[in-house]
Amino acid sequence: SDLIYSGSKKLTDPVEGSPLDAGKLVLSATRTYAPVVKKILDGFRDKVHGMIHCSGGAQTKALHFINDVHVIKDNMFPVPPLFEMIRKESGTDYKEMYKVFNMGHRMEVYLPAEHAQAIIDISKSFGIEAQIVGRCEAYSGKKVTIKSEFGEFVY
Repeated sequence: SDLIYSGSKKLTDPVEGSPLDAGKLVLSATRTYAPVVKKILDGFRDKVHGMIHCSGGAQTKALHFINDVHVIKDNMFPVPPLFEMIRKESGTDYKEMYKVFNMGHRMEVYLPAEHAQAIIDISKSFGIEAQIVGRCEAYSGKKVTIKSEFGEFVY
């Protein structure tokens, strides 16, 4: 017989830090960023150097699109309960978690710092929390560094 599931959680089990049970938390819908992106591009298209939706590559996805840049993420969002549950159930270390999962940080907009507050305000106007999570520095090659409460991870 094939193994279907080997975790300790049942679909109806509570998850620490979440009002949703394990089943609802895993199946909860991901919001669309299309209206936010449209408004950002309507007002700042010529200022935006790049945008990354942190799925399929998670916090290291930028490595596919940068050259001679070091992306430093040192002001990360808190990790949502879903990702903590996945980490605990799977025994995966944080360095791998940031490579595979968005860890609660799903969209990145790369632009000059003086325009960041306007982008944050646009996001908040749609009810989406936003903040400056880091910066870019010149570098010979490609590098992403994540500095979080769980450690510093270099990719």
